[in-house]
Amino acid sequence: MYELAKKALKLAEKAGAEEAEVYYVSNHSTSVDFKKDALESAKDRRSEGIGIRAIVNGAVGFASTNSAEDLENTIRIAVSSAKVRESDPDWVGLPSNGKYPEVSGIFDKKIEAMDLEDCIGHALELVEGTKEYSGVLPTSGGFTRAKGRHLILNTNGIEIEEESSAVSGFVDVITLEGEPSTAYDYEVSRKLDIDFRIIGKNASELALKSQNGISVEPGKAEVILHPFAFSDIIEAAFAPSLDADNVQKGRSGLVGKIGEELAVPELSIYDDGLIEGGIETSASDDEGVPSQRTPVLEKGVLKTYLYDSYTAGKAGIKSTGNASRGSYTAPPAVGLRNFIVEFPQSNLIEETASGFFVTNVIGAHTANSISGDFSVEARNAFTIKDGALDKPIKSLMISGNAFELLKNITGAGRDIRKVGGFITPSIRVSDMSVIG
Repeated sequence: MYELAKKALKLAEKAGAEEAEVYYVSNHSTSVDFKKDALESAKDRRSEGIGIRAIVNGAVGFASTNSAEDLENTIRIAVSSAKVRESDPDWVGLPSNGKYPEVSGIFDKKIEAMDLEDCIGHALELVEGTKEYSGVLPTSGGFTRAKGRHLILNTNGIEIEEESSAVSGFVDVITLEGEPSTAYDYEVSRKLDIDFRIIGKNASELALKSQNGISVEPGKAEVILHPFAFSDIIEAAFAPSLDADNVQKGRSGLVGKIGEELAVPELSIYDDGLIEGGIETSASDDEGVPSQRTPVLEKGVLKTYLYDSYTAGKAGIKSTGNASRGSYTAPPAVGLRNFIVEFPQSNLIEETASGFFVTNVIGAHTANSISGDFSVEARNAFTIKDGALDKPIKSLMISGNAFELLKNITGAGRDIRKVGGFITPSIRVSDMSVIG
């Protein structure tokens, strides 16, 4: 594939590209899904493809293909597309060759060696875990393993190739006796180090604890947000305002706020593409810029926005290594790496006299990503009384503003979780609006 990619760059230059980039990716995934407590499907998928960016007179063209036989035509389309576009005065150039850091924990040969029987076995462990409590039925769930390889080459000297792997498991459950109650749990890791039985057990335990919920009065209260809930809110209502493209287009609530105190001084947030075993860890971002650890909030102060090469060139600064692609079929855009929340940890629930604990939220995607306003339904929520979880809550809505939330954080738990690319403990927030 390396030789084919080199050939593609030469063909692009021959066709008239002043700069060109080849992004190749191959993936192999195996997924096993179940409904209730019976296996429903097992699928093995393989895919590979190439995305081509071609630049002519400051205009960018893009095309992609999943066929090596179609490569020359794809290159012609990318170059022709660039030629008919108007020159972009903000285009500076593709990234240049850099020194890449070493990263670890992103590829596990045990995952690569797994066969279908192994995958089915782990899916069944999820189901078996739910049965450690009687009166609970799994409604759906599944196990997935994935391994991949990507290669990035460009005419400015970028050459980076990397392998990665991941496994994940999730399960949804419902109680069978009394008032129906649901819950879910999941884990994801770069290594085969997850106890899948525990995922099922935890979901069943949470569903049983959530039965016979009470109603609560509306008002302002201290709310502890489990890592699932906190990461969903921050990803939807705060993170988009860090995207330099949104900032430059006036679609961010953080325009002109670099250097301002946005949060309590105990809070720091880092965007880190280097941490060991991170879901978003790699030696480079998705256009070949070396990965780095970027302070976003440091002691409550906004330090930077997040940039890919285009937005960085537009701002006259260096990229923070945040170019991201969902697939080889699209050019890169600004995206998060590992988003790490740091706050002094303590026995959070025990230190809370009264309030609410929220495990999950529904509707975070409806948040206003510019203003930071959000209103979500809390799931598997409980009252807190005298430093302990007390009663389950039948129905609860929580609302607020992400920027105000960061100013009202009063504590963090010791329960740090990897929620996709988010790494965060539970977070306690004061003066949050709740509606029963």
